[in-house]
Amino acid sequence: MPHTVDYYFAPQSPWTYLGHQRLRDVAQAAGATIRVRPVDLGGKVFPISGGLPLGKRAPQRQAYRLVELKRFSEHLNVPLNPHPRFFPVGGDDASRLIIAIDLLEGAQAALNITGAVLAAVWAQERNIADPAVLAELLSEQGLPVQAMDKSHSQQVQECYERYTQEAIDAGVFGAPSYVVDGEIFWGQDRLDYLQRRLQA
Repeated sequence: MPHTVDYYFAPQSPWTYLGHQRLRDVAQAAGATIRVRPVDLGGKVFPISGGLPLGKRAPQRQAYRLVELKRFSEHLNVPLNPHPRFFPVGGDDASRLIIAIDLLEGAQAALNITGAVLAAVWAQERNIADPAVLAELLSEQGLPVQAMDKSHSQQVQECYERYTQEAIDAGVFGAPSYVVDGEIFWGQDRLDYLQRRLQA
């Protein structure tokens, strides 16, 4: 029976960016369904799971993060600027837009706009907290610009809050996290394990 992957992420996460297309490829090869679940990582997940915003982490951890970003970017041949112009950046509006697209157009379209948002931060020097940039990304993906209005709806906000709580209840503490039947695979460097799980 095909599996479902609950894909919990923050749209400004470099690790989510590095693993996004690979997740899609792994799921497609296994015939698995992806449920798109952007969450409020810094505002709600980190405070109860021991996570810290980047700027509050120890210097050693910050330095090693840059080493790993470079390693994975080169290994995966995914372009990434480790010091993007617009980072740190708020991800709430982008998260709500992704949810709006999911509700209006379905999961594949939501995955498309997610990839565009991630690339905007990490490869294109664009500000995903700017509504004009989000509108541009919709247009570039051939998605309805009216999703901008939908993203400000109560329905979308309730989904965002529910997904965040679902992540907390599932034990998620970082992004990206892929959850299959209650089993968490944290980080894009766990996609090989996810692949084996989906094919088991």
